[in-house]
Amino acid sequence: MKDIDEEKMSSPEQEEDMKDEAAQTAAEETSTAASSEDSEKDDNQKESEEPTVEEQLEEAQDKIAELNDKYLRLMAEFDNYRKRVMKEKSELIKTAGSKVITTILPVLDDMERAEQTMEKAEDVAAVKEGLLLIFDKFMKLLASEGLKAIDTTDKVFDTDYHEAVAMVPGQPDELKGKVIDCIQTGYMLNDKVIRHAKVAVAQ
Repeated sequence: MKDIDEEKMSSPEQEEDMKDEAAQTAAEETSTAASSEDSEKDDNQKESEEPTVEEQLEEAQDKIAELNDKYLRLMAEFDNYRKRVMKEKSELIKTAGSKVITTILPVLDDMERAEQTMEKAEDVAAVKEGLLLIFDKFMKLLASEGLKAIDTTDKVFDTDYHEAVAMVPGQPDELKGKVIDCIQTGYMLNDKVIRHAKVAVAQ
């Protein structure tokens, strides 16, 4: 009897424990279900945020169109630049020629006056002096533009400045390899040879 009573007395306590366990299990299941639902929502949200293949393709096509437009603009700008440079170069050449002609026009005027004077002049020395003055003026104008005659007097033959058109044998040893006569004057423009001096060289 005593055992039966103890068993009856412990039943309410067991029922209470069972209720607590059931409640805890239900809470855990609810929490797990909520977590699973949140996880599914996050996955769905991530999937919705990731661009689709069509969107990626459209974006790539837009990028290609943008780059192609930039390329065409760059090519057009380069072509315009090339044409502008060619035009400026052509105008520069024309202007340079015009400048030289303008510079020597005063000498041309002097030569015209000298020609008129020579027709009437009887004094040859005066005509010669006038021509020398014109020549000197002409050379000074050319020198102001950077033109300079190549000096060949007592110079050792140098292919950078001279062109040998004659070799003269039988010369003294101290003259061998040197320029002994200038047949045609050479010229330099701004330190650049534009015509080699034609010379005779001792052999």
